[in-house]
Amino acid sequence: MRSYFKASVAALGLVAAMTTGASADGHALSGDLVIFSDMSNPAPRAVMEGMVERFGEMHPDLNIELTIIDREAYKTQIRNFLTANTPDVANWYAANRMRPYVDAGLFEDISDVWADEELAGLASTKGAMTLDGKQWGVPYTYYQWGVYYRKDIYEELGLNEPATFDEMKSNCQAILDSGRKCYTIGTKFLWTAGGWFDYLNMRTNGYDFHSELMAGKHKWDSDEVRATFANWRELLDMGAFVDNHTSYSWQESLPFIVSGDAAAILKGNFAVPPLREAGLDDSKLDFYQFPSINADVELAEDAPTDTFHIPSGAANKDNAKAFLKFVVSAENQTMINAGDALGQLPVNANSSVDDDKFLKEGFEMLSSNSPGGVAQFFDRDAPAEMAKVGMEGLQEFMVKPDNLDKILARLDKAASRIYK
Repeated sequence: MRSYFKASVAALGLVAAMTTGASADGHALSGDLVIFSDMSNPAPRAVMEGMVERFGEMHPDLNIELTIIDREAYKTQIRNFLTANTPDVANWYAANRMRPYVDAGLFEDISDVWADEELAGLASTKGAMTLDGKQWGVPYTYYQWGVYYRKDIYEELGLNEPATFDEMKSNCQAILDSGRKCYTIGTKFLWTAGGWFDYLNMRTNGYDFHSELMAGKHKWDSDEVRATFANWRELLDMGAFVDNHTSYSWQESLPFIVSGDAAAILKGNFAVPPLREAGLDDSKLDFYQFPSINADVELAEDAPTDTFHIPSGAANKDNAKAFLKFVVSAENQTMINAGDALGQLPVNANSSVDDDKFLKEGFEMLSSNSPGGVAQFFDRDAPAEMAKVGMEGLQEFMVKPDNLDKILARLDKAASRIYK
């Protein structure tokens, strides 16, 4: 599907308050701008079309061609259109998910865009957009992960939000003593175990080590990774997680926290609407940042980030850079991430968020309290084949922790083949 936008001069008044998105020399843009997008679901599609329309109104002499492709089809087509019929701007994802296209020379280095002081508000995601010391795209939305917990149960047991792993384990023991499980989880579809590994590894070894492990630069059977699994095993040996979790999807694991049979869940903010719909209002449901394990490690977060890139073969790179600056402006970020649009978090720390308890807490955490970096989640940060093998191993470890040696050997064998 192709959409064409050409704005009138009169329409410029509609966006007078927004950033100009002008070219590097400050002049209005002309010529062409070709955008390929995977924002095909109804709400994202409306957001994408709205951005293109507003940018076109700001630059009436600019011819913008927008092609929206089904998200799953986009994943199979992106390499083809980056090498032929190349657009000027394309959607993708941050961190190691963009590495294949960076390594193949298909994404443009846009470090000069990041040097603009207007992008200072994107500091929390700069690491996720950086490979080999250069920036290869800009983010437009993300969402937080963390621990969502039953505030009323914590109050009943006299517990506080933990700031350290020792406090987390102490809270867990009190919860277990009360006849409840500490955490609900459903690992039937594997990826949820990846969230636990991400946090335990980033808190034990830091963002850089975790990112490099996902990129195949460290051995799984290393002292650092073993330390991560040792921390995880402490929780497993306590009986912290609900029984039979391999039988449940993440949605099927939610009734345990709703009923109070489990006190918390490590999950992305997408878990909040179904928990609210199930009867947990904000007097019963709260949120805390996964606590520190290693005091020498800065806190990093899982915050899956959607991005825009300029293909290296783009014909209109100046226009593309101006569009990327417009996308990440504080005003646009506020608009596209509102509850009636994407309903997620603006990446620009100078934006504002909807009046929602968890969005506000997540925005504060990611904008101010996560200097350690922003990871993209296990199955985005690792290559698809490695992610599958890895998450199978993580699920197995949660059920049979004594198999750790075999699991690590299997992951290293797979990594030596996949990353080669």
